[in-house]
Amino acid sequence: MTDSNAVFDPRALAARLYSLHNAGKQVPTADFALPTDLRHAMDAQNFLAAGQGITSNAWKVATSPDDQAVAAPLHPYIEALSGAEIPWAEGMKFEAEIAIRLGTDLPIRDSGYSRAEVADAVATVHLGAELLVSAIQEGGRASFLLFLADRLGNSGYVLGPPVPKTLIDTATGTPMKVTFNGQPVYDAPAQHPTGDVLTWLVGYANDRLRPESSLKAGALITTGTLCGAIELSSPGEIDILLGETSKLHLSLVAK
Repeated sequence: MTDSNAVFDPRALAARLYSLHNAGKQVPTADFALPTDLRHAMDAQNFLAAGQGITSNAWKVATSPDDQAVAAPLHPYIEALSGAEIPWAEGMKFEAEIAIRLGTDLPIRDSGYSRAEVADAVATVHLGAELLVSAIQEGGRASFLLFLADRLGNSGYVLGPPVPKTLIDTATGTPMKVTFNGQPVYDAPAQHPTGDVLTWLVGYANDRLRPESSLKAGALITTGTLCGAIELSSPGEIDILLGETSKLHLSLVAK
């Protein structure tokens, strides 16, 4: 049993998460010493990212159950016009997403940012694919702070070719088809959890707790799923078609 009076050790949590990912294992939330606040969770996430050697300037943004804006680095991160290979892992899930690259900085400021100001800072828009595997059996359902320490479950990202910038306004409701090994796994209008792909990015831009170094020109930010989280029970080929012309292909390969 964990001593509730013990000082939380973010390095120890990061080392545990790192070891579990390397071994391809998941354990329940109850087996972890839990972060008690956002700072603890982010300290652990930063140690985990350092241990994994993450250097890409690519991020996912989200919000906690109590509406705190959060972010985590994407890794492994691959830019691929036509396709890419990502290692498959047991329990892996997939999300088709819109990603944006900033053309100008969004520094922390007291007045905050409107959606229009954030949209104006976007240089390019892309179709992307996020892969998710957490070392935590319950994901973020039992402890969101623990899930945040585990890089919000990210286990890979493939950035596809540029798509029309108008998709940051029209992605929700755009027809989307996803196949896995040639079989349809999603065929319906794209639907972001908030209805707007910029919601979480605007929230993060307006978060005064975020690092001063965040949201600089050149940063790549993915904005959230358009198809829910689709479990992938084996290695295979994924094809995404958003609208009539925006396409992305990737391969999940056995380790």
